[in-house]
Amino acid sequence: MSELLVKSWVEDDIAVIQLDRPKANAITYEVACQLETCLEEIFSSQAKAIVATGNGNFFSGGLDLREVPEYSAKEQHDFLQVINRVITRLYCCAVPLIGAVNGHAIAAGFIFALTADYRIGPETDALFGLTEARVGIPFPAAAMEILKAELSPSDVRYSTLSALNYGPADALRRGVFDELAANADVLARGLEVARDHASMPADAYCRIKTQVRGEAMEKLHRLNQEESDPMLDAWISPDASSASSAVLDGH
Repeated sequence: MSELLVKSWVEDDIAVIQLDRPKANAITYEVACQLETCLEEIFSSQAKAIVATGNGNFFSGGLDLREVPEYSAKEQHDFLQVINRVITRLYCCAVPLIGAVNGHAIAAGFIFALTADYRIGPETDALFGLTEARVGIPFPAAAMEILKAELSPSDVRYSTLSALNYGPADALRRGVFDELAANADVLARGLEVARDHASMPADAYCRIKTQVRGEAMEKLHRLNQEESDPMLDAWISPDASSASSAVLDGH
């Protein structure tokens, strides 16, 4: 039986999803598949809102740079399809999705955070950023659509092309977060915000969310239906393994 790497529970009609893969909640094909299964179960339930969080000091450190660059072409293809589906389902889900970003959110973890309707970050000791350019892993099409929809053009340019991590204050200023909370209070605050959002008329909330995000939603659904992400044919750069090793070794 596979180890449970994505946990979920319900508090007062609010579903909580928690990434729980030591040490950095790094994402592999197995994690992505478990997350997709977890979402299917929650969407078929009576949950009125969802809170997404991580365990420990990380929300998610992004893709597992020791494992993912070694995937075969077919494994990359299959993994990318799941990633595109998962972030589309998160971004387009009918109920409120609150990001309780408890710690570091890097690369794919940063994208997962951006799928939320309302995002809470920790006040101290965490880093946020998009390091894909430094490790030779271009953005999936769904991730790029969400980036462009959620951040200003200048913040997309800076975050992707500089590929530098920044702290909570900068993340708040750049629109990554809507507010910051004491590190120990991020999940509790996420549940509080989720209960408030869940108190709104569900149909109106869903319709207004579609009005706000409709253009991006349409693009996301289309690229999944048509499997039109150009990265499906060749996603991870040939030099990704050495680049990832340099990052992991601190060079």
